[in-house]
Amino acid sequence: MDNLRKIYDQSVETTRSLYERCRAFAIRTFTKDENSMKSSTVHPVNTNPLSSSSSPTAVQTQQPTPVHKVIMVGSGGVGKSALTLQFMYDEFVEDYEPTKADSYRKKVQLDDDEVHIDILDTAGQEDYAAIRDNYFRSGEGFLCVFSVSEIESFDAIHEFREQILRVKNDDKVPFILVANKFDLDQNQHRVSMNKAQELANSWNVPLYQTSAKTNFNVKEVFFALLREIHQRKLAGIEMAKSGNNIVQEERSTCCLCF
Repeated sequence: MDNLRKIYDQSVETTRSLYERCRAFAIRTFTKDENSMKSSTVHPVNTNPLSSSSSPTAVQTQQPTPVHKVIMVGSGGVGKSALTLQFMYDEFVEDYEPTKADSYRKKVQLDDDEVHIDILDTAGQEDYAAIRDNYFRSGEGFLCVFSVSEIESFDAIHEFREQILRVKNDDKVPFILVANKFDLDQNQHRVSMNKAQELANSWNVPLYQTSAKTNFNVKEVFFALLREIHQRKLAGIEMAKSGNNIVQEERSTCCLCF
């Protein structure tokens, strides 16, 4: 009887694991297909010369939606993919499947502006360390994730931080430290939040506690990073405008000298 019970339990567990894998695969496949369809959509061209949308004024006022590029970094198994899928689709995928590199895009309302968030979910395994430089170069903001239940994942974030700063050559790059799996019982926590906060303070970056499983602080951490990226870009635009104004004033002054 005990043997039959064990066989039954194993069958249930195998079925559950298979279901989670199929579900995760379906979500990933749907995401890639959806992104592919969006990127390949052909918009009809208005050939009516009398249409107001074809006027020069209408063309000038139409602004493209900004794209903010977010990179997920951290050791394998800390929940980077789970956080990404929860943010994208309000879905929690429990079954872990190592990621190589998956890309996602979504239009969101960021305060008063519409923006696209482009998320690159990178591999945390050491085997992919050599190709991370290419991923990091394209990033405009970084969510550095560790698991509160794995002290090794917390120790590893130092290396990720150093690699990002080396590649970007910018210690002000938008960066948020993320303590994931916060839903776990306290007796499963291995990382001191005081220690994590001290590290965040020393780097002058925010620290967020999250749970992909319960959707705790998931949207909040993504939107916090988006705001940093957005404000940084706006500041750059204003600085460029100020620089152009100074150049124009200098040219006007030089003209007056003659």
